[in-house]
Amino acid sequence: MYDTGVVVRLTGGICWVLPDAGGEAVRCAARGNVRKRAGGVAVGDRVRISSGPGGEECVLEEVLPRQTYLTRPQVANLDQAIVVMSVAQPEPNLHLLDRLLVLVEHSGLDAVVCFTKADLSFPQEAERLVDSYSLAGYKAILTSARARLGIGMLSEALAGKTSVFAGPSGAGKSALLNAVQPGHNLAEGELSARIGRGRHTTREVRLIPLDVGGLVADTPGFSVLDIESIRPCDLAGAFREMREYTRECRFVGCVHDAEPECAVKQAVQEGKIDKGRYQRYLTFLGELREAEKRQYK
Repeated sequence: MYDTGVVVRLTGGICWVLPDAGGEAVRCAARGNVRKRAGGVAVGDRVRISSGPGGEECVLEEVLPRQTYLTRPQVANLDQAIVVMSVAQPEPNLHLLDRLLVLVEHSGLDAVVCFTKADLSFPQEAERLVDSYSLAGYKAILTSARARLGIGMLSEALAGKTSVFAGPSGAGKSALLNAVQPGHNLAEGELSARIGRGRHTTREVRLIPLDVGGLVADTPGFSVLDIESIRPCDLAGAFREMREYTRECRFVGCVHDAEPECAVKQAVQEGKIDKGRYQRYLTFLGELREAEKRQYK
């Protein structure tokens, strides 16, 4: 007898699967052919499981085809990424934020930009950040877990979807999740029963069921992100505000750098595209060109 479900936690060859039929997550050992498959097993994978000998531990029999896959953090079958960045303590790293957004866009996911720790920043600076990413076409939310600012808007964005919180260490991802899902830190026993032993410090990817509906992945933070798998000619497609202008450029294949009569550069001059975002695009473009040169040496 087989059942289907979603992998909500993964540690080595052991995973916890939340059955579609309901109830608590069950511990599963993956068969050898599943562990050795290309791409392995990831949190968020939809799988088929069977009862093990004696009904004590289930067996992961098959990983079903993935709809989406994000490599960093490693999560499958997501609807969207909540890209989290603090506006203070630490100061916002917009290069890292845009690197994350580039990877999310390149993976075909939707994205929500969530700025945290609004209570620790100057209001004008925080609003300027929100405005710049709203201009780029993102749903941008200003939040404070401590002051419960923007938590309702974030809950609405999460409801009924499978999402991942992604961002650097110290951005407040876990605190934000606790604000969305009250009792997350306090109910360690309940969390352990549903998705494995709870931890106060995020060291692994795990999917957490939400009362508003849907699942959210809390992930370890990081400060370095590689985008070199993207071709230079594809980079502009990962900046959503550039897409509508690209078709108006004079030259097919314009990468919006040195080419004349470039509609993207014109939009930057007219304030329709944020200058900071465009400058970071050029920085990334230079990195990808250098990576391409190294590849063919």
